[in-house]
Amino acid sequence: MINNVLVVGASGYVGSQLVPLLAQKGYSVTATGRDKKLLHKRAWSKLPNINIVQLNLSDNTDLTSILTDIDVVYFLVHGMSHGHDFINFELGIAKNFSKHLKKSNVKQLIYLGSLQPSHGESQHFTARKKTGHILRGSQVVVTELRAGIIVGPGSAAFEVMRDFVYHLPLLITPKWMTSHNSPIALDNLLYYLLALLKINPQKHQIMDVAGPELISYEKQMYIIAKLAGKKIRIIPLAILTPKLASHWFKIITSVPTNIAKALVGGLQYDLSADGKQLQSLIPQTLLTFEQAVSKTLEQEIDVIDNETWGFDADALSRWRPGYGYYPKQAGYSLKTDISAEQLWQQIQLIGTQEGYFFANYLWRIREWMDYAVGGGALQRYRHHPTKLALGDRIDSWKVIGLKKNQFLSLLLGMKAPGLGRLEFNIEDKGTHRVLDIRAWWHPAGFSGLLYWYAMMPAHLFIFEGMAKAIEKKVINNPC
Repeated sequence: MINNVLVVGASGYVGSQLVPLLAQKGYSVTATGRDKKLLHKRAWSKLPNINIVQLNLSDNTDLTSILTDIDVVYFLVHGMSHGHDFINFELGIAKNFSKHLKKSNVKQLIYLGSLQPSHGESQHFTARKKTGHILRGSQVVVTELRAGIIVGPGSAAFEVMRDFVYHLPLLITPKWMTSHNSPIALDNLLYYLLALLKINPQKHQIMDVAGPELISYEKQMYIIAKLAGKKIRIIPLAILTPKLASHWFKIITSVPTNIAKALVGGLQYDLSADGKQLQSLIPQTLLTFEQAVSKTLEQEIDVIDNETWGFDADALSRWRPGYGYYPKQAGYSLKTDISAEQLWQQIQLIGTQEGYFFANYLWRIREWMDYAVGGGALQRYRHHPTKLALGDRIDSWKVIGLKKNQFLSLLLGMKAPGLGRLEFNIEDKGTHRVLDIRAWWHPAGFSGLLYWYAMMPAHLFIFEGMAKAIEKKVINNPC
């Protein structure tokens, strides 16, 4: 009988969706990720049968205790966000995990891999295939599902296409956007993953996850545009190589750069899939690409209806279809010996006579520009002169999140083509503290991208100055 389930990669796209479903089915779930704070921000983190564990996988991480009493493991990690050497990183993780599996009593491991092209290969496909091979060497029965594009809010491959459709009326794409693949709806994939717990395989299995259609990336974009009410024109260029395309993608999409870059290398291959074996084992009605996209667009409000945005009513009311799912970001981190308490006291003075600690004239100019076009940047309200509270308004900013000595989150209230917030994070490292000041921006179409890139030089200049000014003010005026 399956009782205890371990989800490795619970902070990832599929893992974060799978964990609450497992808990609702009554399983005892251990959810792991590199950032425990990120996992605790998930609404499901408070469910009684979910245990959150920080796990920084590496070649020498001891996994003995975390695998104790585990019946089934979902292995959902990949190394695409790691950078140029992600293959070695990913395979190193797999080898270490396989080594510890041999010493465990785990009954089955379910691994979500990638569809493989019939001709050619990319680093991403190679890493996924080799990872499955390594895991099968553990002597634990491995069920490997090979999937292509997953259609759902937050899916990297889908969001890349969605960003292009929403941000550009004219799409300059690689010639190989005519390549075909078999996209699967997130709901269909999750159904397969859950149902596998009811099956007790006696040997390794490798099965393709296929949607009901074999469809080109180009046609997928046209379908997204139709459902979004956008008119687009796609111009494929043969000279747009994978390397050039990765730089182009970095500018247009908000999907994390390393992930988008790894995905680009695989777009040139046809990824056909034979889903008959899996569909025969676990029958279900498969959503077409158009049905899956329609459902995804309806769920986009979930992007900000969460703790990151403080479940704030103003943020919810300002969200519009077409805002980038993944935000752009720019910021500065400062290492300092100053205590978290001292930093926090100073940060709370933002908007008082301290202004914004640095380059106040630039902030004031932006506020008056907003006021001139009917914005509310000059409206101010604080509960206390030296302490902040939820709902306080600092010029054009609204306090939507704060935790004493740790972080402050401000919602941008200025008129702008998108939705943004400004965060101050204090991380206590024991021997020192790290103060991070960072802007997050969900662009609204092409104008939102232009706004972001126009403001970026000022952001980089101002945030570094703010962090250093906060440190200096504390040093000069210690409490």
